[in-house]
Amino acid sequence: MIVRMWEARAESYGFADLITWVCETALPEFAHDPLHVSSEVFSSTDHRVVVISKWRSSPRPLPEPPATLVARPPHSWDFTQVDR
Repeated sequence: MIVRMWEARAESYGFADLITWVCETALPEFAHDPLHVSSEVFSSTDHRVVVISKWRSSPRPLPEPPATLVARPPHSWDFTQVDR
């Protein structure tokens, strides 16, 4: 299992629109991918949106959000579970 964390900082005026874009445009692209397990969306008080998605292998990137909604380009990181 691979977990991808995607994070974007929204422009303050575009925060609600960025969340809508993630939920209604970006994530539905994964709905039929057999490698996609699940996704969760989080937000913070400083206008950040985080998507945590779980994949069987080979995570797909989220599409680029509309440039007018983000304060800087999004970042993403992949994680694997640590056996302990």
